[in-house]
Amino acid sequence: MDEVIDRAMALLSESFIAAAGPGGQNVNKVATAVQLRLDVFALRLEPQVFHRLKQIAGSKMTAKGELVLTARRFRTQEANRADARERLAELLRDAHDLPQKRAKSRLNRVGKEKRLQGKKLRGAVKAGRGKVSYD
Repeated sequence: MDEVIDRAMALLSESFIAAAGPGGQNVNKVATAVQLRLDVFALRLEPQVFHRLKQIAGSKMTAKGELVLTARRFRTQEANRADARERLAELLRDAHDLPQKRAKSRLNRVGKEKRLQGKKLRGAVKAGRGKVSYD
């Protein structure tokens, strides 16, 4: 997985854009926000990993398969660049982690009876909420 992250860092294209927020007049003069672009298809990920990455990334993934991350949290280019690269690495790590399979819960006879009794009780409460007839 580390080789995938290394490959991703090599394939990155980054551009600096003007950022809003803290920084005073420096914000107006220097483009401190960084925008990373990565062609996910060039990474040659396994299909399951690609689908998980697509799901995790959400709107950060374009229709062309390009992952776009923008970092503007900090006041310097270096800090924003490091932040964006760390977020990208985290996305790739999360995509490589297999989701744990859900184990079916098993109820015993007493548990089933208790659950059904609770449902009956709840149904009786709801049945009593109907229209009132004054006959």
